[in-house]
Amino acid sequence: MKILIDADACPVVGITERIAGKRGIPVWILCDTSHVIQSKTAEVFVIDQGADAVDFALIQKTDRGDVVVTQDYGVAVMALGKGAHPIHQSGKWYTNENIDAMLMERHLAKQARRASRKNHLKGPSKRSGEDDEHFAESLIRLLDQLADT
Repeated sequence: MKILIDADACPVVGITERIAGKRGIPVWILCDTSHVIQSKTAEVFVIDQGADAVDFALIQKTDRGDVVVTQDYGVAVMALGKGAHPIHQSGKWYTNENIDAMLMERHLAKQARRASRKNHLKGPSKRSGEDDEHFAESLIRLLDQLADT
């Protein structure tokens, strides 16, 4: 097992590296050329810019049983299809049981944004230390569950 991180605009890279390092799990970080990411503990893959180039490269490198850290629902769907375990930077696990509802929520929110130019829905709130703690706890629970199987 390895952990792959969709690192473009991902705020939990360091947290993931720290937790994986304590467990001896390799981490692969994927980003495009507009991001400069360096790591002493993870392997960094810099992918040429292009629509979804990082996403497709990440999925190509994903194997059954891997953990994929991503905020992209499309990447999560593809990871599930490969038998991987995607987790959102909020700590929410993407599963075969919840992905349809998550995709529908995203679709409805997009429709609402397009329907009203004046009444835009607010984006996500600023990330807090509590958000980081929740992600770390959730990632640890996921890794513990995978170790038990």
